Amino acid sequence: MTLAVGVVGWSNGWRLGADSAVYRAGALTFLHGEPLYDLQRLAALPSWVALPFTYPPAAALLFVPLAALPPGLVWGVVSAASMLSLAIVIRLCSPLRSFALAGVTVGALALEPVWKTLFLGQINLILMTLVIVDLLGPAGARGRGVLTGIAAAVKLTPLIFVAHLFVIGRTRDGLRALGTFVLLQGLMFVLAPGDAVRYWTAAGFDPGRVGGVHWIFNQSVNGMLSRFTRDASWTPMGALLIGALLAVPAVWLVRRLHGRGDALGALLVTAFLGLLISPVSWTHHWVWAVPLIAWLCVRGRPWHAAAVAVLFASSVVMLVPNGGTTEFGWGPILSLPGNAYVLAAALGILGLTVRELRLR
Repeated sequence: MTLAVGVVGWSNGWRLGADSAVYRAGALTFLHGEPLYDLQRLAALPSWVALPFTYPPAAALLFVPLAALPPGLVWGVVSAASMLSLAIVIRLCSPLRSFALAGVTVGALALEPVWKTLFLGQINLILMTLVIVDLLGPAGARGRGVLTGIAAAVKLTPLIFVAHLFVIGRTRDGLRALGTFVLLQGLMFVLAPGDAVRYWTAAGFDPGRVGGVHWIFNQSVNGMLSRFTRDASWTPMGALLIGALLAVPAVWLVRRLHGRGDALGALLVTAFLGLLISPVSWTHHWVWAVPLIAWLCVRGRPWHAAAVAVLFASSVVMLVPNGGTTEFGWGPILSLPGNAYVLAAALGILGLTVRELRLR
């Protein structure tokens, strides 16, 4: 369906998929031998998009197939792949089949991270599927870890799943994932050395390239703390400290859940820890709400699943005044809904830790 909408939009000149346009422009820029990170706006972008390329150099290489598509059709192709990925995730994380699977997949479009991912032409659902297929696939399958390494090569945040493999004792898969990531990034030092050096010495460590870190749609600990401190210089270090403190119970949970055979539960703890500790976690990155809801349903906790669904379907973070410096003047009342995803994930990890300690 999304592919059909993409074709109609392409033929009518609709402005669909700002981020998918960046993927295509990044690939074209790489193919033309032009710099990826020196400009705030890539030359190959449509006139209505003004975004920089913020991904690792290897992402431009992996986006090359998109360069063959007309600019207006890229959104349709990326969104169709995202819808397929959504169905695969729901199928892998739940016992649903056929019509029920189709119905739940369509229902998941009500979740703000999902519909926003599709609207922007983002690839969050695709990357999540690569990780879930890789980590939850049949034991003993050849090449396990490679898909996780590819996901991390496109966006750095999936690197936390490489660490996850080591934490749960899958050392060979972890080394394979890390090797895939290093190989792809190292290849770019040969194909586009200037871009590779620029990214790994400057651009990759500048969260400001992706927008205002304190903006409400950055639902990470760093974003929340930036709003509280009005972007104080010590905020990143404070967020790092909080993230390190949260990592202690999270790692314990991962090992405990995985040890009793709950691989999906362990993976979800890692996923939400990653969203919390990343310097920037836009709300559309929170597509991990989909497997979380499935996990809660399978575990016989429908009310918890309903609460998560309501949180992410409510689009609460879009209802709070924001933009410019508005977030700095929220006060305690608006800060609760304004940091809803961060608070829910942190409390979820801490609450599950307490529950597991009691079970011991």
